[in-house]
Amino acid sequence: MADRGGDVMRRMAMMIGLRPEKVAEYKALHAAVWPAVLARISAANIRNYTIFLREPENILFGTWEYHGQDYAADMAAIAADPVTQNWWKLTDPCQIPLESRTAGDWWAMMEEVFHHD
Repeated sequence: MADRGGDVMRRMAMMIGLRPEKVAEYKALHAAVWPAVLARISAANIRNYTIFLREPENILFGTWEYHGQDYAADMAAIAADPVTQNWWKLTDPCQIPLESRTAGDWWAMMEEVFHHD
């Protein structure tokens, strides 16, 4: 983690399955993400957010940098946002959570074991 004027920068990652019959729908949704969803993500101190898809296994891998001071509060603000909740009503049915995820999580968080700039 790097200290940036009081904020902490953390690289983070997560993964989840994608239903094979929902691949095209999921790609279409993410080709036109609602501006309010993107604004809420940015307001929560998330930068460089990317989602990758590995086919044919249909695994989604999300990675981002968190540049804030209170990750839990920023994630709670995203979860409380009505527009984001409506977005999730479209995206969640496309996904298959991993059985190994932490209780209460939708996506399975990942540990960073290596980084090189």
